[in-house]
Amino acid sequence: MSLDGALLHCVKQELTNLIGARVDKIYQPSREEIVLSLRLLNSPDRSAKKLIFSANGGSARVNLTSAEFENPQSPPMFCMLLRKHLGGGRLIDIRQDGLERILYFDFECTNEIGDIVVNTVVSEIMGRHSNIIVVRDGRVVDSIKRVTDEVSSVRRVLPNIVYETPPRPDRLNILEVGAEEILQALNGRTDRLAKALPDILEGVSPIFARECAYYAAGDVDVPCNALTEEQRGRVGEFLNKAKEALNSAAEFTMLTDETGKKKDFCFVDIEQYGTVMSKTKFATANGMLDDFFSSAGKVERTRQRARDLLKTVTNAYERVSGKIELQKKELAECSEREVFRVCGDLINANIYRLEKGMTKCTLDDFYTGEKREIALDARLTPSQNAQKYYAKYRKLDTAEKMLTEQIRKGADDLVYLDSVLDCISRNENEQELAEIRRELREQGYVRGGRDKPDDKKKKLSDPLRFRSAEGFEILVGKNNRQNDQLTLKTAKATDIWLHTKDIAGSHVIIKTDGRTPSEQTIFEAAQLAAFHSKGKSGSGVPVDYVAVKFVKKPAGAKPGMVIFTNNKTLYVTPSEEIIDKLKTK
Repeated sequence: MSLDGALLHCVKQELTNLIGARVDKIYQPSREEIVLSLRLLNSPDRSAKKLIFSANGGSARVNLTSAEFENPQSPPMFCMLLRKHLGGGRLIDIRQDGLERILYFDFECTNEIGDIVVNTVVSEIMGRHSNIIVVRDGRVVDSIKRVTDEVSSVRRVLPNIVYETPPRPDRLNILEVGAEEILQALNGRTDRLAKALPDILEGVSPIFARECAYYAAGDVDVPCNALTEEQRGRVGEFLNKAKEALNSAAEFTMLTDETGKKKDFCFVDIEQYGTVMSKTKFATANGMLDDFFSSAGKVERTRQRARDLLKTVTNAYERVSGKIELQKKELAECSEREVFRVCGDLINANIYRLEKGMTKCTLDDFYTGEKREIALDARLTPSQNAQKYYAKYRKLDTAEKMLTEQIRKGADDLVYLDSVLDCISRNENEQELAEIRRELREQGYVRGGRDKPDDKKKKLSDPLRFRSAEGFEILVGKNNRQNDQLTLKTAKATDIWLHTKDIAGSHVIIKTDGRTPSEQTIFEAAQLAAFHSKGKSGSGVPVDYVAVKFVKKPAGAKPGMVIFTNNKTLYVTPSEEIIDKLKTK
């Protein structure tokens, strides 16, 4: 799958309707994606069109989109730069050099001193080397991916340097040459036609080349020198049809495998897969690309945000762990405090034998019966030396109490962060990640950004719902806030609460409706509790269960943290087969 220069040519042709539109809004929903909202002021409905630029290696593209995006709390630096240089600008041209996989979007903008300038957004679609670059007067303003000498020794992309296009091989442009010239270029080649065409033609993808070979010889692996004259004629016929499609309104084809996964696309009809792949036709290239990448892009954005959250929580976990280790070392030092108290007692007991100016003394330790040498401060009286030792004792005694409490709180923080890590690993969509991020922000683990007024009123996402073989509804929380909601508000006193013993995981509620669930139902709910926990891949996972009335939340406890009594423990080995049977239709 690749967005080739030929299909990009079709995208460009469709986007010419946007020329004259003004930049209304600019977003950066993920690290490698930019969305420009363009408004055509002369359009009858004056509606805004969203244009997405992606530099993601697996989904690099530029196309119109109707997808909805969840934007970060604060805009990234590159987004701020675009708003500064493109905000309110007018799109005046869209350019493509031949069939290269690069589109140039020229915007007429006003600079800081009020002069009219032209800023160009360059969308380079080149797999993992894809980039989005802002250029003015031939120099790079900035890019979404900065390319230094360490990254590439061929071409740098950094602010204030001259913008250079990527190296361009000398190939034929199907729009500028005839089929005869292309066939002539194939003469003498012994490799496969499907490999030769991308070598001699600019901007065509492997699927296009394979389809040409299949159309000509019924074999995608046919060598160039094995083509008969008739087959060469069919190659020319296919290329002429492709040229016609590029010059007029092409019909675009998207392929989907038997599992429903979107696999590839092209600007010509695809027959090489027979019935193995199903085909979907689109009237526009933008519509096809939006359909193909929208779901994949959403998954990638979710994964990226999950990775960012995972990094944030992991860093917090390591920071708290390191702090606890230091506190434990300090606590160990506090164990010596009794020595200072004993020294004070011995000095007071023998104060008549001591004088100011002494630097040390040797006294009988009435606690052990042995001699003890005690250091003294010559500037202090014996009484003051005793008080100095008592002061050290009190300081260490207070420190021990404070450190013990801080270590306890730190341990609670680790349990909480462990539960958050488990929640992140089991997230399903952007809304759930947003709930986790909001929770972390409330707890002070994520800096910056504030909830919008409507955020606090937003309803939590629904819990997972299952049904036991006996017909009991079983609810499973997906994050800590939802766990609290389930246990403390949704569940009734007679419902059954389950949770893995000393293992981070979801709260599970059996809705009893006044009935008494059998051991089988409790076993099935325990399976769900173990499956939705860090013990998912283990065996003999301990699961506590108890009536909800025995579950309490201590004042000031973190989300998802509860205490309980009167519990029993069940040991289960999670089984996906059992879980699948419990899913509600």
